[in-house]
Amino acid sequence: MSGITTHVLDVSIGAPAAGITVALERQKPNVGWEEVGIQATDGDGRARELVVDGQAITPGVYRLKFDVRAYFEEKNVAAFYPDIAIAFVVADPSQHYHVPLLLSPFGYTTYRGS
Repeated sequence: MSGITTHVLDVSIGAPAAGITVALERQKPNVGWEEVGIQATDGDGRARELVVDGQAITPGVYRLKFDVRAYFEEKNVAAFYPDIAIAFVVADPSQHYHVPLLLSPFGYTTYRGS
């Protein structure tokens, strides 16, 4: 398991959101964002391997980008957000950062999990 993980739950159906592509990016000052890893959520709605084995997490600003358009289109559900980006600070790379997403077609919420 990497030092940064996520779990997506579709609260509109009360189930994990499988198959959502999640990109992990790190902010590079004066450059923009660089991709650290990418993974689709599994059958339990989890992305556990966003950081490639052996790649170190360093302090800085990271973001998770969720491609929710494809997820809702596959379900034939109209949705307001095509993608969701959640930026957060990694202050201590020795800690685990779990960033869940509670999703519905017209809203979402997130928090720092454990």
